[in-house]
Amino acid sequence: MSEARFAFGENWASFLNQLDDQRIDQACRSLAELLRLDDAANSKPLHGQRFLDLGSGSGLFSLAASRLGAQVVSIDFDPQCVACTERLRERESAPPSRWEIRQGSALDETLMESLGRFDVVYSWGVLHHTGQMQRAIELAAARVADDGRFAIAIYNDQGGASRRWLWIKRTYHRLPKAVRPIWVATVAAWYESKFALARLARGRNPLPFADWKQKRSDRGMSAWHDWVDWIGGLPFEVAKPEDIILPLVARRFQLINLTTVGNGWGCNEFVFRKSK
Repeated sequence: MSEARFAFGENWASFLNQLDDQRIDQACRSLAELLRLDDAANSKPLHGQRFLDLGSGSGLFSLAASRLGAQVVSIDFDPQCVACTERLRERESAPPSRWEIRQGSALDETLMESLGRFDVVYSWGVLHHTGQMQRAIELAAARVADDGRFAIAIYNDQGGASRRWLWIKRTYHRLPKAVRPIWVATVAAWYESKFALARLARGRNPLPFADWKQKRSDRGMSAWHDWVDWIGGLPFEVAKPEDIILPLVARRFQLINLTTVGNGWGCNEFVFRKSK
């Protein structure tokens, strides 16, 4: 039996109701920092560059890339995610010639080859949801032009803890749709309580609001919608940092930025530059 697939687009459509200019501005800053765009004085450091947003989700980071000057191509498997991204393109009044949006799979080799090469290939928290993560990474990396950047975020492999998260995710999909928000709230409350005790042990305010505000500051995202995405997100694969880094280094990619979660859960972030 095939693995259940989470309705990412439904979650992101809800998130767009909260999207404001402050979140968009933070997404622009976050993207520039992640990619190590050095010219801080330049309001459009991606001007003239082609940007592939592979798994565009809400469309927020496609919008950020467009505001930073890039010519954007957004791809998502989920039709509702495609609709979300189109909604942001309309909000931005960006012409399709500068921001192309297509429905499709990162595993569709014919589609991927048809896109050409890009100065930036960006896929944050997506390729581990394809069901064939390593193949998806290979096909995405092949779209990076010489001297281009490849930015991906992949779930950290925690061993047994990752297997427990897989059980939590599968339980979400076994539940009736009306009950799923209760499951999300229950799991989130359990972990938020653990986080609160950890903050208290370090002499910090145990309430979560500062951390939720930081999440918004980091990428312009919403704590609740991230919980829904995390608890419901299937398919689900994980990797240790070396599982991502070593195969790409062997393919002429140089690691230029890395943020890991240590032994914790969540995504490790990788940015590579492809050698000429």
